[in-house]
Amino acid sequence: MVSLGNWSTVGSLMGFLFGRGFFVEGLFAQIMYRSLRVMHDRALGGITGAVLGIAVRTLARHTGPQVKLH
Repeated sequence: MVSLGNWSTVGSLMGFLFGRGFFVEGLFAQIMYRSLRVMHDRALGGITGAVLGIAVRTLARHTGPQVKLH
């Protein structure tokens, strides 16, 4: 998954459902990107860490870089 600024997110999913990978973009990809981030935070810091991560990202949304690749 790649978040390209505030309005564009793209990703490529490896296919367990259809037997091959497929490309996602737009709102669906953005929701998937955010849910993956929350699941990662929950795995590292538990429920408290995930909730705090959501709160911090919501409050600091405008101070970070516009493009983030990982």
